[in-house]
Amino acid sequence: MNERQIHKFVGRYLEATDCQIIEKSPAHYHVKLSPRADRDLTNRPFYWSFVDRTGADPETMSMLLVTDKAKYDDAAAAKAAQPPAPAAAPGSGSGNSADAAFGRSFGYLNNAANLNVRVPREDLHYGSRRLEQLFQSAKIGGNYLCLFQEPEKRTSHPLHSTAYSAWLGVNMKVEFLCDMKREEIHSFGISLATGQCLEQFSDRLLQQRMTPKLPPNVHTAKNAITLNKAASIAEGTLERKLRTYDYSWADAASKRLDEELSTVRHYYEPLIEGAEEENRAPIAEQYERRQEEIRWQYEPRVSVSAINCGIFYLQGIG
Repeated sequence: MNERQIHKFVGRYLEATDCQIIEKSPAHYHVKLSPRADRDLTNRPFYWSFVDRTGADPETMSMLLVTDKAKYDDAAAAKAAQPPAPAAAPGSGSGNSADAAFGRSFGYLNNAANLNVRVPREDLHYGSRRLEQLFQSAKIGGNYLCLFQEPEKRTSHPLHSTAYSAWLGVNMKVEFLCDMKREEIHSFGISLATGQCLEQFSDRLLQQRMTPKLPPNVHTAKNAITLNKAASIAEGTLERKLRTYDYSWADAASKRLDEELSTVRHYYEPLIEGAEEENRAPIAEQYERRQEEIRWQYEPRVSVSAINCGIFYLQGIG
């Protein structure tokens, strides 16, 4: 990820977690964290357990998140080198003009940022510990979503209402495992109104603009099937798809498994037979453990897991 991509991701994360942006520029964000973001990023379990036990109002931390270190340091150095501006006459409005000019250059600015309060600075770059925390927090928070499609045109008639139906969207990872590994990602969408199942559902969502809030002049259709039934439809669709695959790789892996077990057997069985009575049990235990390790490494298997899912309200009755 480059600096621009990191900056865009951080901005979306702060917006999604309801953090208060005190100041921002193309190179940084000065924020007061929301309770959710503070729990995920500041590693204060004892403080948050105190808040949960007592019901006290939480006091979250502030952070300076620098997404482009070179650009931010250059801007800070240039600002420090500037002579102090003369005091403006009362009512002259020059202060407001300066703030407006700064805002046009660097984005939203809150006067609270001018307070001489020290906040911890975090330089974010790909591979940094803090950015990895943001990734993990976004991953955990994004496991389950509820989004609405934004209508292309908003009607001006107050009584007109567009029908939306709910879809269960689920992304599933399929792993083909032996001493080698291959992965596939399958995206399914199941209409809770009709039971229709669509593959590559995530591609369809990417073509739409989605919002977490219900748009105006929209009503949601009643669900005809449950979430458990929809999940079963997705599992059944994936199972039928996997039955059509070529599993010659599994036969080859089974042969390699037999060869490895045979090699280990030829080594340990004579060793156990020739060992003293008191030494046989430890050697036999080692033999069993070695067989388990080989089976875990070579035995062919298919593993399926859900990566994330969500309820998506789309226009029409699917």
